Amino acid sequence: MLQTPYYLIDKARLEPNMEKIAWLREASGAKSLLALKCFATWSVFDFMAQYMDGTTSSSLFELRLGAEKFGGESHGYSVAWAEHEFDEVLTHADKVIFNTIGQLERFGAASAGHVRGLRVNPGVSSSDFDLADPARPFSRLGEHDPARIAEVLGQVSGFMFHNNCENDDFERFDAMLGHIEVRFGALIRQMEWVSLGGGIHFTGSGYPLERLAERLKRFAGEHGVQVYLEPGEAAITNAATLEVTVLDTLFNGKHLAIVDSSIEAHMLDLLIYRSSAKMLPNEGDHEWMICGKSCLAGDIFGEFRFPAPLRPGDRLSIQDAAGYTMVKKNWFNGVKMPAIVLRELDGTERLVRDFGYDDFAAALS
Repeated sequence: MLQTPYYLIDKARLEPNMEKIAWLREASGAKSLLALKCFATWSVFDFMAQYMDGTTSSSLFELRLGAEKFGGESHGYSVAWAEHEFDEVLTHADKVIFNTIGQLERFGAASAGHVRGLRVNPGVSSSDFDLADPARPFSRLGEHDPARIAEVLGQVSGFMFHNNCENDDFERFDAMLGHIEVRFGALIRQMEWVSLGGGIHFTGSGYPLERLAERLKRFAGEHGVQVYLEPGEAAITNAATLEVTVLDTLFNGKHLAIVDSSIEAHMLDLLIYRSSAKMLPNEGDHEWMICGKSCLAGDIFGEFRFPAPLRPGDRLSIQDAAGYTMVKKNWFNGVKMPAIVLRELDGTERLVRDFGYDDFAAALS
């Protein structure tokens, strides 16, 4: 038996998401690029590349990883490109996307002859959490003034909008896209391509995929553009678990179980957004708080129900552990990073990466 903790990526659970992405491409004409900021575990890139068109990045390193390991189209975006890295950016990017007009002009000569785009901030988003809201007041994410953008249309061939965040409401997506069309439609019709970003939870159960396909196809046709989507979590929802083992238990007004993992080190997004982890089946007469082993007092995965009291040595599977986990894992407290394990379609499991003391030491100086 493999030693916990480890992330277990299950191709059989990944495949349904991939099939929906491929269906949407055929039905709408929209291409899908994997958002590496969410998931960049390249041991499954060969599998995902059968269904997706390439990758989109937020940095030089992500851009290079996508180009070298995934293939297909590589869109290079960054909130701010640095001069010392830009020549290498151009060697990997099929499209280079600038966050501001200032960056577009600064790198105008260097990027001449390359396909260029500009991030546009529509001023609306689906996020209700200020930390993640790209349309928050004084946002640095993209240009917002249509008149100013119109002055540089000759320098770009496409726009990137990214204003959805865990949006599983088609009506809300439709309304925001309508807002984009009203405010920026005249500019969009002078472009060749438009990326609508990620955050659209279209692989979720019950999402009206047919309506989304029709809306995207209509948007592309009315404005004469190639549409791109940048699914991150939509591509890998429910595709992995974090496998852990109970190390100790105690009672302090509640039953507590300490596991060989850490929410701060291994599922950081849950801590940032004050969210509980997911445990299935999460039913039974015994309620336990699952706690991480770091020294952070709030290192808590959540409270769940079990059919029997937990004991040291019990194995637990924390669900939906692919997105924003492996890309954010860290060495806080020197807690061992989870290994990465892949379950093939035939059910066999193989260890694809482990982490040890040498990795910990190499990350420091």
